[in-house]
Amino acid sequence: MHRLPPHPLALLALATLLHDSAHAALFDVDPGPYLQTNGKFAAWYQDSHGRVLDLCLSKAVSSRVAGAPGAPSYMCTLLPTPDVFNDTQPIVFPTNFPDEAFWFTADAAIVDATRGVDLNYGAAIEAAFSSGLPLDNDQISFARVRIRVDVPTAGTYVITHPYGVEVFDVTTPGRRAINMTRDIGIGAPQTYTGALKGEVGPFLRSVNGPYTETNPETGASERFIGDPNLVEAVTGSPLNTNYLRIEGPNGLDLRTELFAVSGKLSSEVRPTPLIPLRSTYSRHTEDGNLRAQQDVFVQAPPQPATVSLSSEAPARTLTEANTTGAWYAQSPLNPSLPAILQVTADNQVAIPGSTPTTRAMPLTDLVTIQRAEYSLASAQLTLVASSSDETSPPTLTATTSNGSTIGDLSGEGALKSLTTGLSPIPPASVQVTSSNGGSDSEEVVLVP
Repeated sequence: MHRLPPHPLALLALATLLHDSAHAALFDVDPGPYLQTNGKFAAWYQDSHGRVLDLCLSKAVSSRVAGAPGAPSYMCTLLPTPDVFNDTQPIVFPTNFPDEAFWFTADAAIVDATRGVDLNYGAAIEAAFSSGLPLDNDQISFARVRIRVDVPTAGTYVITHPYGVEVFDVTTPGRRAINMTRDIGIGAPQTYTGALKGEVGPFLRSVNGPYTETNPETGASERFIGDPNLVEAVTGSPLNTNYLRIEGPNGLDLRTELFAVSGKLSSEVRPTPLIPLRSTYSRHTEDGNLRAQQDVFVQAPPQPATVSLSSEAPARTLTEANTTGAWYAQSPLNPSLPAILQVTADNQVAIPGSTPTTRAMPLTDLVTIQRAEYSLASAQLTLVASSSDETSPPTLTATTSNGSTIGDLSGEGALKSLTTGLSPIPPASVQVTSSNGGSDSEEVVLVP
């Protein structure tokens, strides 16, 4: 399923593709040096839930599924290739090395012969070579999402998967009427950071894992997030969509929660991921008294991890908004506001050995652009924006999308405005920045 196509991105028989998958995925990657034993690939990737997976080259086999003669049930996705990689021989780079290897794979299928639907889905963090064959200084990695579907009827199809939602407008039904491969992260040889910007992650994992097997070459016990020889229920979707679903014409609605997952847990000890998202305050006067509160949002591993405001005494625990690792806290009304918040995330319960991480988050006001319009007739730009600091209104300054200063907004209170001539062309978007640190961006609406 994971063989590289002639081109890294294939969108065939596809009229329209809409994609929604904004989420924290992978967090970090092995910075090197890159060793010969791994084919000079990155040894590991870490996801935003804190799990670290090695490049899966182990020949440990499943104790749950017996392989066919000559086809061992490897716990890693090892793909023999004639004259390139012989899995019965030791892995040696570059003379006997997989032309494709994986840090992570997740595959699922939906087949309904009565309706004529055959859907194959794959997500992976993949190691490969630009020229296709193992060659030094030719190593690449990428995050892949692949969807291939046979459908009998033209129309609009919606496919929901663990890492997003895809909408396809099929005009020519039949075999592989939907055929999408999206590879993100391919860069210069031996540059592995590109996959961090992909859509795949956090790593899906079997609800029955992790599994422990023995490496026959070393005798060492190794742990895996799933068994690729089985299809099982999984967890870990950043969108809480731990399933594959297709919806389409004539009431089509098919779904599976079973995936085949591979990934070797690393012995690499990494700090707990912590991604600051927002730390803002609001301040106003109520019944003659100054009232203020702070709102904090971070992305970190989900429970049983803990996230706390360590700058407070005693430390206050943040609340997880869902099971995806979105955490938040809101302070009680209190006029005392610190300039810096210290937030600590600890994931040692889920991943023993991981170390807590503390991040400093400057506390800023919250800026909201309420209007951003450009009149084509008068060449006038009109902006209206506000700050969450109503008692000490800050200066609000507008800039264009390329950083050019437009000017300061005016007004006595927290709500301020600016109307100014701007030519010869309008800006695509504007940013309003507060002297108290907050900012907001908005696309400019063109009016007659």
